Amino acid sequence: MAKKPTTTLRATRPQSGKTPAKPPRRKKPQKGVFARLVSWLFRTTFRVIWWVGIRTAVTGTLGMAAWVGYYYVTLPPMEEQLDGRAGGSVVLLDRDRETFAWRGEQFDGSLRAGTVSPHLKNAVVATEDKRFYSHFGLSPRGIASAIRINLREGRGPLSGHGGSTLTQQVAKLLCLGEDLPEAECRQRTILRKIKEIPYSFAMELKYEKGDILSIYLNRAYLGAGAQGFEAASQRYFGKSAREVNVAEAAMLAGLLTAPSRYAPTNNLNRAQQRSTVVIGLMQAQGYLTRVEAELALAAPATLSQAAQERAGGYFADWIMADAPSFLTRDTGEDVEILTTFDRGIQKAAEEALTYVFENKVREGSEAQAAIVVMSADGAVRAMVGGRKIDGAGLFNRATQASRQPGSSFKPFVYGAALESGMHPFDLVLDAPLTIDIPGSGLWSPKNYTNEFYGELRMVDAMANSLNTVAVRLSEQVGRDKVRALALDFGVMSPLAEGPALALGASNVTLLEMTGAYAGILNGGRQSLPYGWLDLRIRGDDQVLMSLDRTDGFRVLDERAAGYLVYMMSQVVEIGSGARAALGDRPVAGKTGTTQGARDAWFIGFTGDYVAGVWMGYDDNSKLTGVTGGGLPAEIWRETMARVHEGLPVRPLPLIDPNDEAPRIVNEIDNLVNDVSNTLLGDLINSLFGKPRR
Repeated sequence: MAKKPTTTLRATRPQSGKTPAKPPRRKKPQKGVFARLVSWLFRTTFRVIWWVGIRTAVTGTLGMAAWVGYYYVTLPPMEEQLDGRAGGSVVLLDRDRETFAWRGEQFDGSLRAGTVSPHLKNAVVATEDKRFYSHFGLSPRGIASAIRINLREGRGPLSGHGGSTLTQQVAKLLCLGEDLPEAECRQRTILRKIKEIPYSFAMELKYEKGDILSIYLNRAYLGAGAQGFEAASQRYFGKSAREVNVAEAAMLAGLLTAPSRYAPTNNLNRAQQRSTVVIGLMQAQGYLTRVEAELALAAPATLSQAAQERAGGYFADWIMADAPSFLTRDTGEDVEILTTFDRGIQKAAEEALTYVFENKVREGSEAQAAIVVMSADGAVRAMVGGRKIDGAGLFNRATQASRQPGSSFKPFVYGAALESGMHPFDLVLDAPLTIDIPGSGLWSPKNYTNEFYGELRMVDAMANSLNTVAVRLSEQVGRDKVRALALDFGVMSPLAEGPALALGASNVTLLEMTGAYAGILNGGRQSLPYGWLDLRIRGDDQVLMSLDRTDGFRVLDERAAGYLVYMMSQVVEIGSGARAALGDRPVAGKTGTTQGARDAWFIGFTGDYVAGVWMGYDDNSKLTGVTGGGLPAEIWRETMARVHEGLPVRPLPLIDPNDEAPRIVNEIDNLVNDVSNTLLGDLINSLFGKPRR
């Protein structure tokens, strides 16, 4: 088989001076016009975005750096950032100089992160920002988590959970260094969120972590008027925030979520439940061992005695309204007010009111009641402005409710009659009476029993609260004198012009009526109610202002005042106020029931204290089966029985007409004897003695 010839490929030597020819290139298929346009647009857009993005990032970084630098320069020293209150505060002291109430924003700027209880510091960090010591002001993971939770719960991305670090929260507390109203500072808008970033960075550069935490510890609001953890710890536990234990620290930190809702003074159980969550967080983050957590859970925090009592709320509100506003409501200073308040008497009044309503009033009743207790000179010792029932609000029925006093006004009528020279045993007429009132026509007062008793002693007419007698006496001595007497005793409200004045047809407050009765106990001298004694700047021993008080002037002469007290004692001994009797302790007082039974009163006194009780409905509805001699008298008795427990019995400053007869007889006998002796002596001298020159 013949071999096939092989072909040998040899490189061709290029000819001198000629470039070897390149092999021909394959032509790419030409793109269409549309494809070329899309490609061009893509490349151009990418280049523009890249160009703008790089420059924007550089510009933004420089702008943020400048923004941070501006805040850094303008941030004041940490010490100047601690007090964030808009105004001052007021501490009210009772008659024993013990604190019983707080008003305004309490603050103590001495707290620092380095001196606060470690438990409290750990509780705050565990609750509010567990990455506080590692981030630089912001926590992107926290913000993303908060937005995710808000969207999942159906809210806006910035509504609800904020994901803010402690540094951002401090930025909000400082209002980003702007002088704006608090409401604007708390707005959650995108713009303010953006502003928080450079401000937070600036704080992280300017301050140490401990400084930021110190600002937070002093500025955070924690309910019940407490600004900062030191004020809150003193308010709730009666101790410094440097001394709180784990359970107390957890309760304080738990307030940060919702200060008013979780305030232990509002609902202790809710506050304790919230603190268990905080203890769990502290254990999970390594701040507590399992044993420490279990011990804290087994002994939850409780309120101090002062916080538990919550005494004197109505009294404190009255003082805040009565004392000079420039040193209470409008002051930027921290003020301390010494008052006449008596914690024991307040407790007695509150317990008495609760006892009567729980045991003698139908369940579910919405009837209200108020109590005022004071000394004879007008020093108010206790005040209950109403029952704590749903919807009752903070309305103080002792000072703000203006209601008709009914027959409890009658002592001013009888006082005017006694001042005019009448005697308790003078006979008065209880019979039908008709008066023509100009512009209104004929008016005929009636007694509560719709009966008339004819001629009887004035003391008996008052004891049985007979209306026609009171009107006759008022018309006899003159309405102007009755009105003037009530005014002099301290009834400042406008009084009726017509004859119904005698029956208590004017609107008055319980406080001014009780003060007027204090004047009767005070021997007929005016005793205007007062509640504060002096004011001073907290921490300063110098008194800034004292109440300018003088002894009240005499309204009734001693004789009339003594007779009036005697007549009022008969109201309790034999008359309409019998249910107010206190056994062997002398009592004087007067019942009052208005027309239609819309108001029921009992105001009375012992030798030590005066107390006034009002009962009725806020909407002026009629009381059912209640008169002044019924439930109000029982509330009065329960109150005064507790108030006088352990006190010696003191007599009333009365003049008993029954004791005057023997004295008058003796005086007449002495006078007759003197006259007889004189005449006999003259006769003997004329007969046997030397003639008189």
